Formats: sequence, structure tokens, C-alpha cells
Amino acid sequence: MRQNASHKSAHWAYLLSVYALGMAVFLLFRIANVLVFRMDAGPQHWGTDLWRAFGMGLRFDTVISAYALALPLLGLLAGGLCGIRHKAYYRVLHGCTATLYLLCFFACAADIPYFHYFFNRLNVAALAWMDSFSFMVKMIAEEPSFLIYVFVFLLVAAGYLWMMRLIRRRFTPENALPVRRIPYALTGLLCIALCLVGMRGRLSIKSPIRVGTAYFSNNAFLNQLGLNPMFTFLHSVSESRKNQALSLIDSEIARREAEAQQQAFLPADTARIRLAPNTNVVLVIMESMAAHKVGHFRPESRLTPCLDSLISEGLCYENAWSAGIHTHNGIYSTLFSYPAILNRHSMKKTVIPEMNGLPNILKAKGYHTLYFTTHDEQFDNVAGFLYANGVERIISQKNYPAKAVKSALGVPDHVMFDRALRELDKQEKPFFACLLTASDHNPYVFPDGISLQPKSKDLNEKMVEYADWAIGRFMREARQRAWFKHTVFVFVADHGAYGEAVYDMSLSYHHIPLLFYAPGQIPVRQCEDIALQTDIGPTLIGMLFPGERNLTLGIDLQRQSRKYAFFSADNKIGVLDSVWFYRYRVADGCESLYRWREQDTEDRLPQEKARAEAMRTYGFSMIQYAYDRLP
Repeated sequence: MRQNASHKSAHWAYLLSVYALGMAVFLLFRIANVLVFRMDAGPQHWGTDLWRAFGMGLRFDTVISAYALALPLLGLLAGGLCGIRHKAYYRVLHGCTATLYLLCFFACAADIPYFHYFFNRLNVAALAWMDSFSFMVKMIAEEPSFLIYVFVFLLVAAGYLWMMRLIRRRFTPENALPVRRIPYALTGLLCIALCLVGMRGRLSIKSPIRVGTAYFSNNAFLNQLGLNPMFTFLHSVSESRKNQALSLIDSEIARREAEAQQQAFLPADTARIRLAPNTNVVLVIMESMAAHKVGHFRPESRLTPCLDSLISEGLCYENAWSAGIHTHNGIYSTLFSYPAILNRHSMKKTVIPEMNGLPNILKAKGYHTLYFTTHDEQFDNVAGFLYANGVERIISQKNYPAKAVKSALGVPDHVMFDRALRELDKQEKPFFACLLTASDHNPYVFPDGISLQPKSKDLNEKMVEYADWAIGRFMREARQRAWFKHTVFVFVADHGAYGEAVYDMSLSYHHIPLLFYAPGQIPVRQCEDIALQTDIGPTLIGMLFPGERNLTLGIDLQRQSRKYAFFSADNKIGVLDSVWFYRYRVADGCESLYRWREQDTEDRLPQEKARAEAMRTYGFSMIQYAYDRLP
């Protein structure tokens, strides 16, 4: 009985030992990264953040280990329950496990010189020369530093295989005797559950671990130190498969059209708004606040008295349109002035690009940059993208008491606004604060204990009333602050919401409010010009820093005009002016032209081919040019 007792848990002890060994090797490579970059990355500024990066590394290494151990886990569970004793069976499992880990270690070894050269973790771009394999081998052979890492890998591989041999001898999986199959099966199920959690890397239901999860500071090296090279490589491969090359229109035609748009200046005597030096910027991105919800645009709604009041006191663009239909589209296009590119997720990138957006520019101008969200900042890789692009601090769900979190979308809007007020009160220099609301998005949770008495009985409308009330409450409190008179507020939706579905590409998902509000600095006006989310940044920068060169794909609405609005809805492209709406479906190449103001459903394309071609050329060119210029 003693022998049986000593072997009945051998399978699980074997797996735990293999996991511990793999994690130790990953740790060695991470230490090697620190040693290689000890002079380049400014270690005097690391402090406790270095340990935080290592802690982040444990999470990413566990994700890769969980995938590597999934097959042996299932194999051992089956072997134990079925009483398999054949050595060959367990040797195959052992060999597969060792091989998977060795591939991961090879990625770690290759990542060190790759990261040193490109300052990016290993990704699919490393395979760019695979079609010239002999050239790649020759380049490696002629570079002594590369051979060092080949030697390091071989040394690590030899040590790892030796340790794996000792582990197999120590636990001898084929001799495990599950005396009681039910406890054994239950333990196996627990291990499977732990493995699945390990694969996700996070307990949060909303989003698994992402590259952006590793970004927690403004130190670019420490942000990337926690990443596992195999993780970044596999994610980049997945991205490359999803994002095939875009070819809507000839790139040269796209460039000419885009440059012509950038040069479409208004008359020289056009009124220009100049904001006082060091004016603060508060940008509120409102979840799903479609124009048709706002009383200013649709008086019968009567759901948004606070927004309506603000609009009556500021500069409102009546024909503003969102770049896409997802929140990540709205954040990306509003902050960085790039359009949505069909179903590409511009913020879920393994190699996070450096943009020329509001956070980057204002940080360079001496502003403190903050981002507030009600929920998980890792969703859509937002935190990683923003930390890499000028945002210095993010306040999200983890910064609120657990009891304040009401749903998957975190805390109610007014709780976030209250926290933002407290944070902005502390600022000692000009600030840029972006606040992303979320309450007007299901799952809807109407907060308890607030003064609002909604007029609507429908929960959807109640949440619109609440979202509006939270904004009004925020603005009333802001008016009491000393910094209010030195602040410009911008209100825009991330995207619209379902409204009247006149066309198979719903315009209600794109028509949004856009308001610039700064009493005493910005005059009251309702402007009929076409405006896009991409234009917010250049317009604000033009107000704050006249003469600043615009390096984005947006325009300064105070100086330039657009012929058309354009936007994407995953697999559809829309282009419109004040009368006409052109719609193109990418999947089947179907295109149509409608008189949208009249909600006319007759396809006018056969009679208006020249007009449709002009609109198609414009929309396709803007999106193609953006794709061609992506960092």
C-alpha cells in the first residue's frame, strides 16, 4: 500500500514539476533580457516597477505553459483512468511536452537579439525573410552576436532535457496507480479548469490577457519585459491571418485624393477660434450616444436635457459622424485621428505603433495626460495602446472599491465622473483628460440612491436619461472648480446606436453629437459642415497651438472642409454628403446610392453613376491611404 500511495499522485506531481521547470527557464531568459538592456533602458528609473514587470512575466509565461501542458494533461488523465501502463505511451507524451517547451525557449533566445535591434518583441515580421532562407542563415552565421544566442539556446536545451529526464525518472508516470478513480477524475477536472484559466491569463470574463495587459507604466522597456516572446509571436501570426492586405483602390490614386482633401482650405476670412495658452482639455467619449437620442437633433426624444443645454451654449457640429460601430473605433479615431479600416482592430496590435494623436502631442507640450474608464482598461488592448502613446495615467475598474462595481462594465458613469473631478483637482499643470462612459450599454444597471427620477419606463431610455444626468451633474460640479474657466470640454459619442434601419448599413450607428464647449472662449454656433471623429484632434490642436503642423489624417475643421463623410461598419463602407449616401458591401462588392435625407430606399446608382464613382473614390481612397500609412 505504501508504494501505491507514493505513486497515485505521480501524474499531477509530474505536471507540476514540468510547469515549475518551464517557468524557471522563462525566468532565466527574462533575466537575460534585463542584463542585455541594463545600460540601454535606464535602470536607475526602474525601482519597484522592475519587480512588477517580472510579476507580469509570470502571468504571460503561465499562459504559454498552460497551452504547452494541455496535451500531456489530457493524455495523463486518460492514461490514469484507463489504466495504461505502456512506457511508449508516456514517452510520447513526455517528448511532445519537451518539444513544445523547446520551441518556446527557441523563441525566447531569438527574441533577445530581435528585441535589441527592433525594440519590439518577437512577432511575425521575423519571418519576413523566410522566402530567402539561405540569406537569413548566412546573415545569422556572419553575425557573431547571433551565434551567441544560438549557443545559449543549445545550452539551455541541453540542461532542460537533462532536467526533464530526471523528472520523468523521479515520477515514472506509467507506474501511477489511481486506486480510486473518482477522486482521480475529480482532481483531473480541477487541473483542466486551472489549465483553462491559465490559458486565458485572467479571471475576468470580459477579456483574456492581451499584449496591452503588460503595459503598466510609461517605461517602454519595462512594459514589454513581461511579455513572453512566444505569446507575441503567436498573436502576431493570428493578426496577419485575419488582416489580409487591403486593396480597395490603387494606392497612388488614394494618395492624390487624400492629399487633395488635406489641402481643401476654407476662405481666409473664416472665423478662427483661439484658446488661451495652457487651456485644459476634457474630452468625454459618450457610450452609444447616437444623435437620434439627443433632443437637440430629435426634439421628441426629451431624454437629454443636460446635453441639450450644453449644446445651446457651445459649438455643435450638426453633421458629425463616427468612424465605425465599435468603441475601439471611437477611441482610436477620436484620440489618434485615423479612420476605422473595415473589420481591422487597430488597437489590438502585438507591436503597438507610436501615433501622432492628442495624448502624444499634448504630453509633448507639457500637459499631464489621463484616461478614465468605468470598466476593465485591458479590454480591446486599450491600456497598452494608450500607455504606449502618451497617456501617463489610467484610472479604471481596479481603482474603485469592489462594492462600487455594478456590472461587467464596472462602475456607473457618475462614480467615474466623481473620481475624475477629484483627480483633476490635484493637477498642478495643464491637463488632458479623456473620459469614456459606459452606462448606456448593456448590461444596463440603473444606479440606486441617485436623485434622478427618470420619466421613461423603458430601461433603455432610462439609461439614456441617466447617462445625460451624469454628464449634467459632472458639469455642474466642474463649474465650481477654479480650473473650469481655463478648460475646453469636448463631447462626442464613440459611435451611435440602433435607430431606424432604413438601409442595411444603419446611419444611426454613425450620426453622433460633437460639441466644443468653453464659455467665454468658444462662441455659440450650430455648424452644418461635415465633421468626423478624426477631425477632433487637429481642430483642438489648431485652437490651442496655431501653426502646429498636422501629421494626422484628420482636418482642422476651423480651416478646412470635407466633401464627404466616410465610415466603416466592419464589412461595409459608407460615404455621404448632405443629400446622398453611398454604401458598399465588401463581401460581395455590392454598391448602392440613396437619397438619405429623404429616407428614400430606391437605389439611384444606375442613374447617378458618376456621382457614385466620385463618392466611392473618395471613401476608398481615405481608407486605403490610412491603411497604407499605418505605422
